[in-house]
Amino acid sequence: MLGWKAPTRLTASEWADQKRMLSPEASAEPGKWNTSRAEYQRGMMDAFTDPRVETIVIMGCSQFGKTEILNNIVGYHIDQEPCPILLVMPTLELGKAWSKDRFSPMLRDTPCLQGKVKEVRSKNSNNTIMHKVFPGGHITIAGANSAASLAARPIRIVLCDEIDRYPGSAGTEGDPVNLAFKRATTFWNRKLIVTSTPTIRGLSRIEKFYDGSDKRMYYVPCPHCGEFQLLRWKNIKFERDKDGNVTLAVLVCEYCQKHITDADKPLMLRKGQWRAEAPFTKTAGFHINELYSPWVTFEQTVQSFLEAKKDPLTLRVWVNTALGETYEEDYDEGISHGLLYGRREAYPTITEDGKQKTILPDGVIVLTAGVDVQDDRLEIEVVGWGIGEESWNIDYRILRGNLAKQEVWQQLDDVLLGTYQNKDGIRLHISSTCIDTAGHFTKEAYSFVKPRQTRRVFAVKGANEHGKPVVGRPSLNNLLRVKLFPIGTDTTKEVIFTRLKIQEFGPGYMHFPLERDEEYFSQLTSEKPHPKFIRGRQVRVWVKKRARNEALDCRVYALGALYILNPNLELIAERMAKRAEQTEKKDEEVEQKTEKKKPPRRPGGFVRNW
Repeated sequence: MLGWKAPTRLTASEWADQKRMLSPEASAEPGKWNTSRAEYQRGMMDAFTDPRVETIVIMGCSQFGKTEILNNIVGYHIDQEPCPILLVMPTLELGKAWSKDRFSPMLRDTPCLQGKVKEVRSKNSNNTIMHKVFPGGHITIAGANSAASLAARPIRIVLCDEIDRYPGSAGTEGDPVNLAFKRATTFWNRKLIVTSTPTIRGLSRIEKFYDGSDKRMYYVPCPHCGEFQLLRWKNIKFERDKDGNVTLAVLVCEYCQKHITDADKPLMLRKGQWRAEAPFTKTAGFHINELYSPWVTFEQTVQSFLEAKKDPLTLRVWVNTALGETYEEDYDEGISHGLLYGRREAYPTITEDGKQKTILPDGVIVLTAGVDVQDDRLEIEVVGWGIGEESWNIDYRILRGNLAKQEVWQQLDDVLLGTYQNKDGIRLHISSTCIDTAGHFTKEAYSFVKPRQTRRVFAVKGANEHGKPVVGRPSLNNLLRVKLFPIGTDTTKEVIFTRLKIQEFGPGYMHFPLERDEEYFSQLTSEKPHPKFIRGRQVRVWVKKRARNEALDCRVYALGALYILNPNLELIAERMAKRAEQTEKKDEEVEQKTEKKKPPRRPGGFVRNW
């Protein structure tokens, strides 16, 4: 008598190798999935089907196939172990994009998933873009910025993607990761997954989760001596030609010192092993960097490093996204007000009507202004911007008076309507202005802004929360219904203080003229980040070291004005160069015509007498 035979249980990687198909619009390598293409993914996926593991932490670079790993986990459970699933993205918009661009193509092209999730129909409330039902379970796609999307249903599988990009709180409900994890409390066989590229040391969510895991690292054998080791950035050796192009990029073996090339990487990855660096307590942690990626060569990593190191901001991003490591920033190093005061420079001048007049330095192609509103004065900084957001302090003024009257506001308008000339005679106007409207004479500030919005004079309000963008979407929810832009002051100050540390002229460097006094630089460096715990989570807040900080606020608003304007600096520079050439040609033509109109000189001296 023949009995029923239970189906063989597959691991997540076995399911992917046997059944998963990559879609052409979602993958550079469409077709049948092959885990051995990036063998380190096998250990990550199989941790999801290991009954001993409850929480999986993946901290890594941005090019190791993390999104497809999550897709495989979702597909595996729809096909093999149907259950309630929750996928949390940083925002609802990103969740919708994943559903349309990644999830739907996978359902369409993977045969075992076809027909299990019905197409979205407006009349079927059980199947929408953000919530899909399949036999035995369902998947809900949520945004960490929406407390409502994290509420309600109990969940067995919780997937939290890019958690370092989550807001500090989902509305007023608290930490989004904790809210999502609470949904799985009632399941004995729950799986909790967090993934992300890390951010700042001490503040990174994924770093904290990884530190609480067994810290698995992927060891690979040297093709020459066979010794297992990690692929570390410090072991990369590269050479460049006189033009700065990378001509050699290899990894040096820690044991035999022989060169390891990209051609050696496929075999090394296939023989690699995940090794835990800490005791196992139901949490499996994985760390991976870009040197392991089969889709990125050593040369590409080196080239991206050489570009990133020009600016501390881009270097920080490179450390996070290429090395998959947190970045530690010391804002006190190299940015004392005395040091900045000592690096002032003389701006170019021209003689006009017998007087010396300061003109715009070479490289300035766009002007913005930031206005700080106080009880008895307005403070304005005009900033010039060049390629790579190199900046020049062009003008700084204090307009004193009664802000309840129009006189001071008219003086401000005169400043904002002013023009500034460069050496080619081209005059630049202030292209964008941000005015602080929070706390001091708000109604008067709105009244000034409203009729000038077409001149790109904008009302702004600071949002001092870590992770907020420099400029957010404007709202009309104010007294006079003017466009009110939120400025992420914490993020903007990080940008400013990071750039103050740049020592070489070029992208990001901040120039200051000889006219700025020591008080200006004391105000510019008047704040410092400090750790603080909010709802049990450590965040970084900016606190004053001294009472006056108007110069820093003005620079924050001037940078916000640039981001609202969002100019193509390279294109503007090209157009200005062509305009300067045309002006020079016209001047030459006028000079030639003038020379032709002059009467010939009569001969004199010996020739005339003769």
